Amino acid sequence: MLTADLRHALLSAAGDAGYPAPDNDPVLRSGGVPGRYTAGLPLRITGQHAATIAEAIAAPLRATPWIATATSAPQGYLIITVTDDALERLAVRVAQAGPACVRSDALRGTTVPAPPAPGPPAPPPSPELLSPAPTAGRPGPWAGAHTTVLLQVTAALGQAAGASVPFDFFNRLPPRPVPTPMAPDPVTAAEAFAGAEAIRYTLARTPPDRLVPPDPAAVARHIEANPAYAVRYAYSCAASTLRWAAALGLSQGGAAGFRPDSLAHPRERALLDALSWLPEQVARAARRGRPHEFTAFLEGLAETYQVCRVACPAWPERGHVVRARLWLTGAAAAGLAAGLELLGVSAPARL
Repeated sequence: MLTADLRHALLSAAGDAGYPAPDNDPVLRSGGVPGRYTAGLPLRITGQHAATIAEAIAAPLRATPWIATATSAPQGYLIITVTDDALERLAVRVAQAGPACVRSDALRGTTVPAPPAPGPPAPPPSPELLSPAPTAGRPGPWAGAHTTVLLQVTAALGQAAGASVPFDFFNRLPPRPVPTPMAPDPVTAAEAFAGAEAIRYTLARTPPDRLVPPDPAAVARHIEANPAYAVRYAYSCAASTLRWAAALGLSQGGAAGFRPDSLAHPRERALLDALSWLPEQVARAARRGRPHEFTAFLEGLAETYQVCRVACPAWPERGHVVRARLWLTGAAAAGLAAGLELLGVSAPARL
């Protein structure tokens, strides 16, 4: 959403200034406050001093209606602040986009490499391709399950960010071992105890080089300290809020009637800022082949929503405020559900 818009604006401004970007990554980072972003794009363009390039790119950005300020830092970074209107209207945009809120074209033109097939080694991939994330360490059922989940999620993230996935990708994933009475499958046993989705989420959030087999007892716990539960619980809270509001006769109203100045609370702005990163975080995790970085973002989004929900309840006070908060609740629900879908995990309306 907003970071995808910002990426397009940065790349377009760089091209207009005569500095075509080396790829589609402007190296966006948080600027420390909601609605502020930094970009390292000038540092990736050779030919002149980075600060000079940053100022040349900042000039056309300042003419963009939804950008409040665009300045160059001495080191060559760009600092961009979007308008309050652009940040707050994100509540409507994300809620209306639904599952598409995580999608972008950031990785258009790249391909997620398929897992290697048995036989002679394949030729090395082009540098532009995304790298898979195999599990390092000793082989075994958990290593195979971990690698499979990481490859599946990396493919889903890449596809959402515009990358191509080979037609035979999923046919080349490592097969699950067949358990026998003498060699039972610990993965199957853990899924039977804690639930397949809880185990899958836990494997997705485990870095490729730090596999520790999940503890089924911990993964099965319905507490917010358990990430496999916390993200799905946050979604169910958002869905419940929308359901209760409808039962009380409250609604978001039409998008045309949305008043951005209704979402001025710091907790609301923090949630809007987190939602603005949805497509960029998907692309970044896919580009690096590290799904656990996306689960970390999703967990932060869930926590930010829960804090906002308590501090800024969608309860009748002033009409435009409750409508705006319902839009924001809908946006949080859309973002969490879309993120879980990319992980191959369901988003239950009730838990």
